[in-house]
Order: sequence, then C-alpha cells, then structure tokens
Amino acid sequence: MTVNTWQPPKVWAPPAKDSGTWSAINRPVSGATHEATLPCGKNPIQLYSLGTPNGQKVTIMLEELLAAGVADAEYDAHLIRIGEGDQFSSGFVALNPNSKIPALLDRSEDPSVRVFESGAILLYLAEKFGHFLAKDLATRTETLNWLFWLQGSAPFAGGGFGHFYAYAPVKLEYAVNRYAMETKRQLDVLDKLLATREFIAGADYSIADMAIWPWYGGLVLGRLYDAATFLDVASYTHVVRWAKAIDARPAVKRGRIVNKSNGEPGTFLPERHSAADFDGLTL
Repeated sequence: MTVNTWQPPKVWAPPAKDSGTWSAINRPVSGATHEATLPCGKNPIQLYSLGTPNGQKVTIMLEELLAAGVADAEYDAHLIRIGEGDQFSSGFVALNPNSKIPALLDRSEDPSVRVFESGAILLYLAEKFGHFLAKDLATRTETLNWLFWLQGSAPFAGGGFGHFYAYAPVKLEYAVNRYAMETKRQLDVLDKLLATREFIAGADYSIADMAIWPWYGGLVLGRLYDAATFLDVASYTHVVRWAKAIDARPAVKRGRIVNKSNGEPGTFLPERHSAADFDGLTL
C-alpha cells in the first residue's frame, strides 16, 4: 500500500486545487449562487431532477403510478444539470435548501407542497395516491425499514465506493478496499433477504424496491461504475434475479431514462412532459 504522508491541518481550508470529477460544484457553504426561475409545465406535479440512481427512484414511481391508472400523477420532469450548477439557482434552492436532486413541487395542493430527498418523495407519493405502500402495520413497517436502509446505505456504495473506485483523481487502495467491502456486505444482506421473498418487503412490489433497485439493481446489472467484475456481482444470484425482474417492468423501462441527457440516440429522455415523449425511443 502506498504511504500517504499528508496530515490534516489544525483548521480545515478548501484545497487550492481539487481535480476530482465533481470538483467544480463542490463548496463548503449552502445557498444560491445565481438567480434563476425554475421552469414550470402544465401538469400537477413538477419534478426537477437528473437521471442518476436517486433521480430514477422518483421517475420510476411516477411512471408506475401512471401505469396503475393514477391520472393525477401526471408530471413534468425538468432536467437539472448538476455538473453545470443548476441546483444552486435561487429557484432550486427555494425548493430544496440542500441543493440536491430530486426535488418535487405538487401544485395539486393548495398551497403547493414542496418535497425533497428521494425517500421522502417516494413516501409522499405513496401516501398521497395510496399505491405501493401496504396499509397493514407489519408490511408497511417492513417496507419503511428497507426504504430507510437504502437511504442510509447507498451513500457508502455511491459516495464511498463509486467515488473512490470510479471518480477520485487518485486511486487510494485503503479507500477502495474499505468501501468495496461495505458494498459487498450490503449486497450480501440483500441476497440473503431475496432468497426468502420475491420483493424487498415481501410478496408485493413496493417503494422499497423502487428505492433500492436503481442503486443495487444497477450494480448487479453492470450499469454503475463499470464495477460488475470487480465486485463479482454475478455471485449475488438472488439480487440478480430480483434486479432482472424489475428491469423488465414497462414503467421501470420508462422511468429509468427520464432526465438522462446522454447515451445512445433514442435511449434517453432529458425532459418529460407527457407519455407521448417516449414515442420512438428504445425502451
């Protein structure tokens, strides 16, 4: 292992140069950097997001609600280009003071309701529309157990493993090993769970699946960090079975490409304003 002689100073200060992938948007303070009004479409729900795993959770939920016949879940999905700092506009900060995607504005309520944090949005939509969250106490609680498991665990897989394995300008053996071990432990937790049930919370598909699939389904399907071989994801056979089953759902096929801004032509949808926007795309 390479010896690192750096030691933290008594008082931290921003580095003079940070060459990491997201260094241009990293800063130690919150708040808006510029004035800009968020766009607003005609639908009841306005979503401001990007097609990352966290963003996919919400667009999958909305597409599943529409597939279930919930017309009031019709939505406009506006692209927030986090690499260009859109999340630091005054309009976005008013919607989410933490400047993270996704953020949602429900205009069907009076006054309009803002919702931020992907887990909170899933819970809000499930409770508002009465889908994908069981009414009985035991199943509802099990669903929320796993929803909150994801919210606490995914940062180790993304900001931990993903950052140091794929994005950090310097490969640090200690950091990669530390977060690879934790990510594999989490995959093992899911694999043992899914050996006993069809979906995350039991027999029924729920917001727990929608929350967990973009991260851990993405990992085992080889869509995150080019790390499938490194993490030996094929060995988590029950997670792979579950991930493929969810991947085949038509609403998931739609939701996972909304607010994506790159890829092969016809495979992504930067903005979504109606179901017709999917016409001609490869799903």
